[in-house]
Formats: sequence, structure tokens, C-alpha cells
Amino acid sequence: MDYEPVVVPSARPGERSPESRYWRQFKNPVFVKEYAHVTSVHFSPAKPHRYAVTAATRVQLYAPRTQKVAKTISRFKDVARSAHIRNDGKLLVAGDDTGLIQIFDINSRAILRTLDTHKQPVHVTKFSSLNPTQVLSCSDDATAMVWDVPSQSSVATFTSHSDYVRSGQFSTSNPNVVLTGSYDSTVRLHDSRTGQCEMLMLPPSSGNNAPVEQVLMFPSGTAVVSSAGSIMRIWDIVAGGRCIRALSNHQKTVTSLTFAQNATRLLTGGLDQMVKVYDVSNYKVVHTIRYPAPILCLAVSPDDTHIAAGMTDGTLSVRQRRPKPSELERNQLSSTLPTSIDGLSGMLPAVGQGTLKDKSRSKGLGDMDEFRVEAKRMKRLRDYDRFLKSFRYSAALDAVLKKNVPPTTTFSLIHELVVRDGLRSALSGRDEVMLEPMITVLLKYVSDPRFGELVCDITKLLIELYTPLIGQSPLIDTLLLRLRKKSNKNLNSKKKSKKQEEL
Repeated sequence: MDYEPVVVPSARPGERSPESRYWRQFKNPVFVKEYAHVTSVHFSPAKPHRYAVTAATRVQLYAPRTQKVAKTISRFKDVARSAHIRNDGKLLVAGDDTGLIQIFDINSRAILRTLDTHKQPVHVTKFSSLNPTQVLSCSDDATAMVWDVPSQSSVATFTSHSDYVRSGQFSTSNPNVVLTGSYDSTVRLHDSRTGQCEMLMLPPSSGNNAPVEQVLMFPSGTAVVSSAGSIMRIWDIVAGGRCIRALSNHQKTVTSLTFAQNATRLLTGGLDQMVKVYDVSNYKVVHTIRYPAPILCLAVSPDDTHIAAGMTDGTLSVRQRRPKPSELERNQLSSTLPTSIDGLSGMLPAVGQGTLKDKSRSKGLGDMDEFRVEAKRMKRLRDYDRFLKSFRYSAALDAVLKKNVPPTTTFSLIHELVVRDGLRSALSGRDEVMLEPMITVLLKYVSDPRFGELVCDITKLLIELYTPLIGQSPLIDTLLLRLRKKSNKNLNSKKKSKKQEEL
């Protein structure tokens, strides 16, 4: 029998793995030049997932759809650090190099709380995802503190580190557990109830341990990722803080860690200008993205459609991909389902138990001669009616600007706002994302004789309110030009018809 050579499958030129094809969908990066190096990027957990960019002495909030600045917060005396948006998207906390921590209302940009116990630069400020009234701060004074926002007081102070504390976060499974990493080369778990370090994670002593730059806890709360120099370590909390894996795929210091795809992928950015994507099932690199400058911070949007990276040369890079329709439907379905098993309690019968439906007719209550008052069910109000009832004019207007709302309903509510003298307040304080549906509706019905006069009044008010912002958003400028052309065309046609009538 003749020998058959081993068949070696050769990869086709240009053929890529599904993983690589997915990450290559993040294309056409938008580069924004800041005044100084970008030290922090954080996406809001609440839609529309605006992201806060910290650079120099200000924090800027960008709209993910247009990549334009929606709001700017510049009330800092020194370099701002670690802007973090709360889960509901309403508050923002940030520290600075004077040691001051400030909590802002995002809509009004007003300072709600100031915390000034730290005397050295504060590099970490984060809200708790499980207890939204608590804030974590980590400072160069070698301490980490947990704050109670309403009382503006300290809940716990952790002093177990011996050097700068420049990374930390609340546990995602226990509101009382705090994870910190320090330049003393240690990673520690603290309990805010005792104020003590409950677990120490220390790399094998080799005499040249690098400072810990970043720490990241898995959503399950059972494992921790830390970066020190060019080495990343995976720590098993259940096993008492044992190091189960050490990775050294970067050539220089790893400065940022973040999760993607429901924590099934780990993204790391470093001073070697590389972002590497790891599969957390085996911690192998499945994709690499090269950037033009060393990376200081990295963030992925909660819906996995944007990757934002801040670099040392002051450049902010934002890559975007378009999700597939099936993915959008899946996300909408998942958002309507309960997020935990506890949420199913009361909805499903107990395991092994059936349900018995009572088919007997309900018996009348009381005596035959008794007079019974029938209970009338109140008619359920629609969303815009509920908002009007509580004087939330802006929310009521947003409720009728949706695509499935008929124009008669939309303009009836606008007319009601005019009667209530609330149209100006409903249209004020909007960014380009919130202005777009309003201008789109005006553009659609400007030629409709039923609403033409009202459309002109609204357009006049919009121009009066947002004249200083014209020229800052290409999308809004384009819509306004289209509205102007259509209005002029409609006006000319009316003049012609009037002349014909006179003849």
C-alpha cells in the first residue's frame, strides 16, 4: 500500500475567523483632539449611553450617535480624574488633583455634593452599581474611602495600602465589598462594614514587582483581573485569592481593562499602542487592534456598539459598528425579561407542583336586600397624559414624537403645551439627539394645511432657543436647511395659487 502524505489544510488568503470578522466591524474610527491626554472614558449604563471623557480640567459628555459634545463640565481647579456616570444616567462624580471630589447633576451641571477629605490627587471615583447612594474614591494618600452621598459623610476608610491607590471598584455582587489595587504591588478586598482588608492578593515575590495599574472584577464576583507592568493576573476569590493565570501578551504597561459581550471577552489597552481581545474561557488573544499612540483608558458601550480609547497625545478614538436587526431584537427582548431568578418569583409555579383552576362561579356577597355600589374601573391614561398630569412637559413631548404616534395626537399635545405656556420649557435644554425627532416631525408636516401654521410657530421658537448652537451639529444643520427649503417651496406654491384665484 502506497504511503499517502499528510494533508495539511492551508488557510485561504484573506480568510478570517468569525471572531476577527466581528471585531473588524468596529471601523471608521472618529478621532477627537483634546487639550491634554485623555485619562478616563466611561459610558453611561442608561440609554442612549452617552460617554464621559475626562481630559485636562474638564469633563465632556459625548452623544454616541453623532460623536459630538453634548455637555461640558469644567468646574475643576486642577486636572480632573475618573468621571463616572451613575446607573440611572442622572449623576456624575469626578475627582481632581487637589483631592476634591464633586458630584454633578448631568442635566443642569450643578454641583450637588463636594467631598474634600483627601489631601492628595484622587485618581478613582465610582458609583456603586448596587447601592446608588454610595461613592468610592481612591487617592494618592494611600487610602480608599466609601462615601454616603445624601449625608455627605464617610462610611468607611481603608488604610491597608502603603502607596498610591490608583485603581478600584465596588463589587458587582456585594455592595459592601470593595476591590482596590495599589502601587505597593498588592490587590486587596475590603469590607465596608468592618473597614478592614479581608483578602490580600500578592504576586510571587521576585524583588521587582510592578505597581498595580488597574483592577477589574468579574460580574459574578468570583474572580479578579489585575494589571501590573506588562503582566495581567487572574485571581480566584473563591480559592482565597490564588493566582490562577498570568498573561504577558503586551510589550509595555497595561493601563486599562474592560469587559465586552456580557463579560465573555476581556479587552486590554497598553502603552504599546495595542488593544488585545481575550476569550475568558481560555484567555487566548482572539484579536488585536493597533492605535496611533499609547493608550491610557479604554471603554466599551453597554450595547457593544462603540469602543472608545483615550491616548497620551490627547486623542480620543471612537470606533462604531452597526448591530444586526436580529441582535437589536434580542437586546430588546432581554431588556424586558427579569434580570435575575428572583425576578421570576411569583410568576412560575413551584417545581413539581401543578395548578388547579377554580371553575365554580363566584358567589354573591351580602344579603339579597343589600344595596351594592359597583366599582368603576378608572380609564388608564396614556404616557403623554401621565406626563402632562405631573407637569413633565419635556417628557410628554418626547412621548408623542415617536414614529407610531399619529400627527393629530402630536400636534394636539403641542397645542396643549402652547395653552399651558409650557412649549418653551419642553423644547429647552435638548441636545442634537433629542432635537432630531422634533425637527423631523416639523419637516414631515410643514406642507400639511392642518398643521402648517403651528409648524411655523414651533420652528420660530426653535431657532430663537438654539441660534447659538447652529453650526455645531452637522445633523441638525442639515435638517434645518431641508426645513427651510421645504417651507419656502410651500410658501411659493401658496402665493401662486393666490394669484390664480385673484385672476
